[in-house]
Amino acid sequence: MNEPWRDPLLPASVRVADLLKRMTLEEKVGQLAGFWALPSDPGAPVAPMEDDSGEPAPGLDDIVAHGLGQLTRVFGTAPVTAEAGMERLASLQRQVTGSGRFGIPAVAHEECLTGFMTFGATVFPGPPAWGASFDPGLVRRMAAAIGAGMRRVGVHQGLAPVLDVVRDYRWGRTEECIGEDPYLVGAIGTAYVQGLEGAGVVATLKHFAGYSASRGGRNMAPVSSGPREFADVLVEPFVRALREGGARSVMNSYTDVDGVPVAADERLLTDLLRGELGFDGVVVADYYSVSFLETRHGVTDSRGAAGALALTAGIDVELPTARCYGEPLTALVRAGSVSEELVDRAAERVLLQKAELGLLDPGWEPVEPEPVDLDPPENRALARLLAERSTVLLANDGILPLRPCRVAVLGPYADDPQSFLGCYSFPNHVALPGDPGLEIPTLAEALTAAGFTVTADDPEVNVLVLGDRAGMFGRGTSGEGCDAETLDLPGDQAAFASAVLDSGVPTVLVLVSGRPYALGSLAERASAVIQAFFPGEEGGTALARIISGAAEPSGRLPLSLPRRAGGQPGTYLRSRLAGPTDWSSVDPTPLFPFGHGLSWTRFSYAELAVDPVAATDGAVTVAVTVRNVGEVAGTEVVQLYLSDPEASVVRPQRWLAGFGRVELAPGAAARVTFSVHADRTSFTGVDLRRRVEPGEIGVAVGRSSGDLPLQGSFTLRGPVRHPGADRVLSVPVEIVPVP
Repeated sequence: MNEPWRDPLLPASVRVADLLKRMTLEEKVGQLAGFWALPSDPGAPVAPMEDDSGEPAPGLDDIVAHGLGQLTRVFGTAPVTAEAGMERLASLQRQVTGSGRFGIPAVAHEECLTGFMTFGATVFPGPPAWGASFDPGLVRRMAAAIGAGMRRVGVHQGLAPVLDVVRDYRWGRTEECIGEDPYLVGAIGTAYVQGLEGAGVVATLKHFAGYSASRGGRNMAPVSSGPREFADVLVEPFVRALREGGARSVMNSYTDVDGVPVAADERLLTDLLRGELGFDGVVVADYYSVSFLETRHGVTDSRGAAGALALTAGIDVELPTARCYGEPLTALVRAGSVSEELVDRAAERVLLQKAELGLLDPGWEPVEPEPVDLDPPENRALARLLAERSTVLLANDGILPLRPCRVAVLGPYADDPQSFLGCYSFPNHVALPGDPGLEIPTLAEALTAAGFTVTADDPEVNVLVLGDRAGMFGRGTSGEGCDAETLDLPGDQAAFASAVLDSGVPTVLVLVSGRPYALGSLAERASAVIQAFFPGEEGGTALARIISGAAEPSGRLPLSLPRRAGGQPGTYLRSRLAGPTDWSSVDPTPLFPFGHGLSWTRFSYAELAVDPVAATDGAVTVAVTVRNVGEVAGTEVVQLYLSDPEASVVRPQRWLAGFGRVELAPGAAARVTFSVHADRTSFTGVDLRRRVEPGEIGVAVGRSSGDLPLQGSFTLRGPVRHPGADRVLSVPVEIVPVP
């Protein structure tokens, strides 16, 4: 072992520096591109959203001679068994390592937003369900299970989580987002990162940044966001997931922000992401986003120029395959139009990550094929638990829990098991008609198993299942490219629901969707309303257990449910003038607010205690006593909100500052204490610097953003302070039983 780069005992930086000195320009550029590795016929079209170039994608033989950065979706493009996928991946890796001078394997990446996105793997609940659970620990366990399966078959990187904060529910990709509050998104998203990275799989934060604020809720539409909203809402979850989660990869957003495509924005991808946020990992391009600089954004006129813009901005790897990097970029470097130092910068980042993954070590071999169960019983149990904890009981006149009786299960999704799955589940993403590759009980089947008699004749109760069918680019009512003009229920579902409610039979309305919908009077006429956000393969079983009372609905809304369908898709994070006022005839008050959710029992709040004063660099404690005053055990999600009644810029009326799940037996109580650092009141000021201002801070604690029985305040004293990169990002909570 005479070459230092091959020595695993040396620091990775020393190894990579030695390797870079030995590589030609072509070999370094080879590390900066992916190849979409199909199970067969490499180079064939693989998605409804190609790069618009009209050019055939290069085959592996065309690009592998100088090395390869990544292999794209070996498992997640067409139905293959785990063993067949492993065999295909091993074959591709041997081709990669056998073609270049250095024998460096590629990083294999896959989608994993609702589980490892491959045929036969567990489909977990979607991201809004993670948010609805308000349970970071459970989400961490889910991500660890996903990562374990991926790692076992030879996958190195997962393209998740999505940390976009929802700004407009009409956006089709709302179903990929955790919620509408940056603190909730940051807490849950960071837990996902910790689980995936802990399993040895590189987590990829996406989409950095601003994607969810596109105009009109239209996919890839321009973003017009002020710098304070951008910093305090859209970027904030990434800050926490990088620092506390340790994510090693970031993916850029497709959009342009104020006229600058993110894929070409050095200010975002280098100055902010690396300079201010301290990220030192690998930035990968969202699929075709480098090409889109030429074909869609129109900011350049050639492949090489698009590659040069992206590389300069800070994109290290072009995905899903080489088009603008590779030969076009190499030619510009040879001509002196692009500095080779930029190539070295990106190649160093890629190779450092490969060193971390063991891909530079001598004797590396691909994972050999073997039978693997990617949907084991422990995964299904975890999927069911998360589905139960994320189900939100919106309204209930006492009909639930329901004793076994005769029920009619009605609606467009009563017998459609794939309606429980999001668009980044394999069955819906790859559009497999009638063969999801998994056992997915429908709600009717699950209710039958729970002892109910499902019948179309003489029912005692109607169970009406409405909502979405996820798909890609127009193949569904929710999902990537499936945006909505209004927040009306899709199709004629509202009219159908109204007819069912007119029947006089008590009706439990079950919404299974990727976004919140305006229910209007339907909710008032139903006996109970349940919301589930694409609850995954065990969704039917979980919903049946909740309807029957075998499980508790402890989910809380991560997205407000609007009252009206048109023109008011705003979230709860709004200023006083953005709420109901005498100056507008439109009232945006939601039907059910952020954080809302009922239980089988009731809880009281009492004994609020707030430290009265803290320095602008200090902290206060906020404590309350929560008691179960009902007759059955239950879980309350205690929510802490702050407000800033007088600030130098307009602030939201309130924002989520902390939360905790509290499980209590009948009559039992707990003291819930939040530790709130002054940094949690910080915001971006007029000068675009983050600041903590002295003055009064309002405190409210309760069961939702619209139900806050305990209110108080504390005062920050001292000078205006500008917190640095080490500012406090979270609010710890302590839960102690009390007599």
